[in-house]
Amino acid sequence: MSSPQNTQMTPGIVAGRLPTETLAENFDDLHAPLAPHEATVAADRCYFCHDAPCVTACPTDIDIPLFIRQISTGTPEAAAKTIFDQNILGGMCARVCPTEDLCEQACVRELAEGKPVEIGRLQRHATDTLMAKQSHPYERAPETGKKVAVVGAGPAGLACAHRLAMYGHDVTIYDAADKPGGLNEFGIAAYKTTDNFAAAEVDWLLGIGGITVKYGMRLGENLSLDDLVGCFPAVFLGVGLGGVNALRAVGEDKDGVRDAVNFIADLRQASDLTTLPVGRDVVVIGGGMTAVDAAVQSKLLGAQNVTIAYRRGRDAMSASRYEQDLAASKGVNLVFNAQPVAIHGNGAAQEIELEYTKDDGSGLKGTGETTCLKADQVFKAIGQTLETDGGLTLDGRKIAVTGAGRTSRAGVWAGGDCASGGDDLTVTAVAEGRDAAEDIHNMLMS
Repeated sequence: MSSPQNTQMTPGIVAGRLPTETLAENFDDLHAPLAPHEATVAADRCYFCHDAPCVTACPTDIDIPLFIRQISTGTPEAAAKTIFDQNILGGMCARVCPTEDLCEQACVRELAEGKPVEIGRLQRHATDTLMAKQSHPYERAPETGKKVAVVGAGPAGLACAHRLAMYGHDVTIYDAADKPGGLNEFGIAAYKTTDNFAAAEVDWLLGIGGITVKYGMRLGENLSLDDLVGCFPAVFLGVGLGGVNALRAVGEDKDGVRDAVNFIADLRQASDLTTLPVGRDVVVIGGGMTAVDAAVQSKLLGAQNVTIAYRRGRDAMSASRYEQDLAASKGVNLVFNAQPVAIHGNGAAQEIELEYTKDDGSGLKGTGETTCLKADQVFKAIGQTLETDGGLTLDGRKIAVTGAGRTSRAGVWAGGDCASGGDDLTVTAVAEGRDAAEDIHNMLMS
């Protein structure tokens, strides 16, 4: 992750806007875990549908009625095993997955009453219960002698590595960072994954054995796809999207303008939030989860005025309506149909000029009408880009894949955010890593 920009020229960006006690309260767990009796009551609301629409809506195909029934019968550990069989990162997905747009939206209770079964919180209850026992619930098959390389220790890479290790293969994970987890560690809002859960989950996952992680290894720099293919019969790429799109606005190189992804990473790795600088007037450009996470956390750090500016309408935002409402509840102002055209200030950002937009059916266009907002800090959250493709065929701006993640090169698979198809979600990345592992295993053993 890149280091923060120099903020000496931006006096509005300061650390310690709020005392330690207030910050601790602000960044406490967004959803408190269910107590055992609460989990039982929540589980009893499930109809245990035979053709459950919630299962169809789950990217990892978890048997949701089964695990909820197991909770209702007092066996949360068995429920966790049902979850982990399909999604080994079920603990994190229970915290960050947009269940309101997936399984809970499809819930029969939601359709009938407007209040779904709390599938996400029930999943967290089950997975946390089993993970607290420390022992890993899976044993490795006898060693096959086959070796696989996984590039990227994010959700896709970890899911792929675990499944392959479970089958008895030896896996080496190469990651560019100095610790594993990918976006789970560096890119998720701190109030969604408290108590260092991302790191604890990786440690627990590695308990399967047979997985070695090597850090500081970046594809295209000190790691070559040609070398990997020459050394391993199978390579899986889960490198994510490391670059950030430019605003293409005049003045975006001014002090106080930075990538939202790096801001969130700095926040996630900060041991003391009182040392993290934040502006007084913050504007976030974008309409996805990263934009919401950056905006909400700016407010929680003590920024006085925080605005999300998105170039299209509310319905086009990739952030769920729940996340939009969460931002509004924290005091974040949402401005729609507005795009940045200039950032003004003498060396450092002081205000941002936005142009209103409209779509007349022939594409999004500026109207020529503009407005200005005070902004000493501007975060770019307008999508990420693939930094390295290893020379593979691309589909648009991502690695082209077919089937269970097969790329244009024999012996190379890809999944997660770097691969074409699917949503850029943790749960989707897990599913793609898992499915690629199954395909790799079949190839190795054939």
